[in-house]
Amino acid sequence: MRIVLPADGAGVRDTEGLCARLTRLYEDGAGAVECDAGAVTVPDLGVVEALARLRLAARGRPLRVVGASPALRALLGLVGLLQLLGEAEEGEPAGGVQEGVQPGDPPV
Repeated sequence: MRIVLPADGAGVRDTEGLCARLTRLYEDGAGAVECDAGAVTVPDLGVVEALARLRLAARGRPLRVVGASPALRALLGLVGLLQLLGEAEEGEPAGGVQEGVQPGDPPV
């Protein structure tokens, strides 16, 4: 299943519609959803907000962002939200990865 971010940036109404569509897809049994960001040529904070709200609307269910341009990646990195793409920020381990366990370490 797939949703597509609009090319001209996401406004409030776009974001509400995308979140509603995402919720319906999961309610209809979608196991995972792709969010296509390939049409976004000039990313702005509206796109960042849309991606953040979509991640919240997914409620921990699989949501994969595909097609993010280098400009969008840079903007997400700048505001500290690169993890919205499912990637770890520089110097951070990927989500769910434990760097190492030593004998006697308390459970996490």
